[in-house]
Amino acid sequence: MGISDLIWVFFILSFLTPTVRQRWLERERLRLMRQLEHKRGSRLITMIYRQEALAFLGFPITRYINIEDSEEVLRAIRMTPADMPIDILLHTPGGLVLAAEQIARAISGRKAKVTVFVPHYAMSGGTMIALAADEIIMDENAVLGPVDPQIGQYPAASILRVLATKDRNEIDDETLIMADIAEKAQAQVRERVRSILAARMGEETAVQLAEALTDGRWTHDYPITCDQLRDMGLCISHPMPQEIYQLMHLYPQPGQRRPSIQYVPVPYDKREAAGERHPS
Repeated sequence: MGISDLIWVFFILSFLTPTVRQRWLERERLRLMRQLEHKRGSRLITMIYRQEALAFLGFPITRYINIEDSEEVLRAIRMTPADMPIDILLHTPGGLVLAAEQIARAISGRKAKVTVFVPHYAMSGGTMIALAADEIIMDENAVLGPVDPQIGQYPAASILRVLATKDRNEIDDETLIMADIAEKAQAQVRERVRSILAARMGEETAVQLAEALTDGRWTHDYPITCDQLRDMGLCISHPMPQEIYQLMHLYPQPGQRRPSIQYVPVPYDKREAAGERHPS
């Protein structure tokens, strides 16, 4: 075999290896999903949004919840018997309000139990989806976030504060229009969160929690911890099933030339970490 043949073999293997690896990942994901479904007697829906790399150019792109995603989730819910529990693995920075609201409404209308698993974070629209579930199971270090609406690149609450601090005659027309939209958006999201929570938490608690999550007291990316969520009246459960962590491992971040985080990827026994040997 000559040099040119070896070069062609190299290119063919380089082309096929990512495809083969992706097929293996998909097969392992489905196997683990079915395993967890049999264990819990439920349908599992994964909503995992990681940064991804384009196959050829390698540029990273960040994915969010969109309308196509809500269509798929609603389709999965329709395919599930009314008396079968649904589990949702949620890992997302957020997404379109419309898409998140559609999913949240579908979840809150279910007769059977809906459980949301948050192994790391579910921000913005992801938080709205989590609030609609009957049970939220989070890793002890996982977080949710505020659901205050954003108008363009600005928080709705910040736009409204301009009206409260300046004379209207000093504000340009574009800002006044944005403020009008911001006021409507904030009221709409607050009402949606209240209606989602009222059936399980009572009207008074639901109103207070909806206000806290939508009034702009925090930045949009503020991480709300498990302890804070409990103080706000939400029921947060532990521990996380190991299958959830295993599934997350099957949705890897795009490869980098030099890893930012590195460790020996096996669980340690305390004696092994200390350099001791097990008795033979």
